[in-house]
Amino acid sequence: MKYLRLMLSVVVLMSLSTVAFAQADAQKPPSDAQKSSVVPVPSAAQKSFATMKTLAGEWEGPVTVPEMPDMSGGKPMHLSLRVTSRGNALVHEFQEAGTPLDATKYDHPVTMLYVDGDQLTLVHYCDAGNRPRMTGKMSPDGKTVEFEFVDISGSTEYHMHHAVFTIIDANHHTEDWTFMMKDKPIHAHFDLQRAK
Repeated sequence: MKYLRLMLSVVVLMSLSTVAFAQADAQKPPSDAQKSSVVPVPSAAQKSFATMKTLAGEWEGPVTVPEMPDMSGGKPMHLSLRVTSRGNALVHEFQEAGTPLDATKYDHPVTMLYVDGDQLTLVHYCDAGNRPRMTGKMSPDGKTVEFEFVDISGSTEYHMHHAVFTIIDANHHTEDWTFMMKDKPIHAHFDLQRAK
């Protein structure tokens, strides 16, 4: 009889310990293997940024400035788009094609694009000496990302105010930038082909 009571006690203890371990496992945070099996849904900003990163590479094409016809049809512009910072930033650099990187003689504006919280953000380091910040949204068809002015660091007299990137295909896109000269908007349209 003692043997039966001992065996019954062992079985009860084993059952209780199994229940206790099961409850403890249920309360543990998910393991790395469990976490990696859950794929987070990208936000609208992340989707827009992924679209912008497809433009990485070298581009060339003419610029049209309707308000300043003498600036249209000149030398083509050269654009370099480079993904950096482990994929977290996109560097956008414009310059006149065939000119050296000499900031004392030539315009060479740099723009940084990145996801900040739930916003696709653009900061333009302008030759006018300021840094306008804009946030972007992708069109429903996924072909256009439009950036609206948020704020500016530095002088507001002359500054970039708006930008639209339109993807035609893998080797062709356009960019439309609006520059404010005091209160007058100046529009620049860039028709860019991927450089071979």
